[in-house]
Amino acid sequence: MSANGVEPLGITATLEAASSLETVFAPVRSQTAFEETVERLGTAIKLGLLPPGTRLPAERELCAKLGIARSTLRQALVALGQSGHLYATRGRGGGTFVADPQPPAQPPSADVLAGWHEVCDERMTVEVGIAVLAAERARPEMVAALDELVVVLDGMLDDFPAYRQVDIRLHVGLAELTGSPRLVSLMTETQGAMSSLISHIAHPPEVLDSANDQHRRLLAAVRRHDEAAAAREMTEHLRGPEHVLAGLLPNG
Repeated sequence: MSANGVEPLGITATLEAASSLETVFAPVRSQTAFEETVERLGTAIKLGLLPPGTRLPAERELCAKLGIARSTLRQALVALGQSGHLYATRGRGGGTFVADPQPPAQPPSADVLAGWHEVCDERMTVEVGIAVLAAERARPEMVAALDELVVVLDGMLDDFPAYRQVDIRLHVGLAELTGSPRLVSLMTETQGAMSSLISHIAHPPEVLDSANDQHRRLLAAVRRHDEAAAAREMTEHLRGPEHVLAGLLPNG
């Protein structure tokens, strides 16, 4: 405070920013650590808590603050780099910086920005319900056919367009386990709506590998007719892309 008792301009804003950054860099506790890290950093960039040109803390420090593995952090930084939110430089004075302008890529349409939350909500409602019914009704031979798709996906981690086609087939196949043509139709519609959304986010191989592990756990729950576990696994599986979309898409 100055001699005349007036607080210098900018001190309050600086203190508020520091407090906000403590929240940004608080430990990540979600099971979907990669996705939540992308959301946390992406949202901080959008809100201006990490302004253009800001240099992020070193990887070791960030990992300690966020409570995540270095591999998880690097996946998140790659995703934010591919989306145009961050860039990295090497050598003396190098590091990871918030890009300026934000971001250079073509922004999503107004319709996407206005409706993506509803698309994700609808997907959660449809797919979790389908997972529960599939666990109740599935026949072993039908689950085995989906197990084969999981194996196929293991070989497509470096080719997202091909991975996505098989991924859709697996989700539609899960709906087929319910024996309901209407639910198969709803799953197909839901997957179509999501395809336009997820085209706006990055898909590093490590992330696709993690998503396919979720497929395995989901099918295991379905095979043993564990409806609660199937609902839990599907919820975790769907929350991942939702976190990433929240972090990367501009504010609508």
